[in-house]
Amino acid sequence: MQVRADRVSLEGHHGPLLPPTSLTVGEGDLAIVHGEPGVGVTAFGLALAGRLKPTTGTVHAEGVDAGLAELVAVVDAPGVSEPDDALCLRVVVGEELALAHRPAGKEDVARWLARHDVAPFAGTRFENLVPALRTRLLTELAAERKGVRVLVLDTPDRHTSDVESWTAVAREQAERGLAVVVLTATTPLSALPFAPARLGSAEQPEPQHHTLPEPEPTEELPVSTDGVPE
Repeated sequence: MQVRADRVSLEGHHGPLLPPTSLTVGEGDLAIVHGEPGVGVTAFGLALAGRLKPTTGTVHAEGVDAGLAELVAVVDAPGVSEPDDALCLRVVVGEELALAHRPAGKEDVARWLARHDVAPFAGTRFENLVPALRTRLLTELAAERKGVRVLVLDTPDRHTSDVESWTAVAREQAERGLAVVVLTATTPLSALPFAPARLGSAEQPEPQHHTLPEPEPTEELPVSTDGVPE
């Protein structure tokens, strides 16, 4: 499965939002996309998810029958999918579970929080969560949506200068077999972990590819001559 954006551009009411940009990501890939701060970065993420129709160019999925809206989840997009900072964590989790058409009652939320080791933060206002935790939880919630195979993390660097905190989250999801795109705007290019794709470019570096780690070999018990393991 691949999602391929071919020279996608977007025009706004007052001029260009996004210059022609290409990107291809597949399962297990991690791509970082860098652009200047502004709405163009988010616009590219929404185009990848089929939520904005490109003015020119195309975005399509290959090797799968599902549409982009089902395949691609945009995580924490400013003014689009970011949670209300005034809500407490349990409410945000409940809303995200409901959005994913999953059980979202009080006990369901409590189980989800416990399973992700954040039950003590259930009543914490979302704006008071540390950035690394915010990104991890929103990414996990998006990854658990039925049918999602591509994650677009929208500018996690706007919350923190700690590049490794969001890189680790993105890498973990890629290692699970998802395609992951991280949009960045405020991190210096020199601080990024590898060469990013650039908004406004048709020629892009290859994304990092990750595969599931090989399982540890299991030691077989010796078998006795009478057929009973020793």
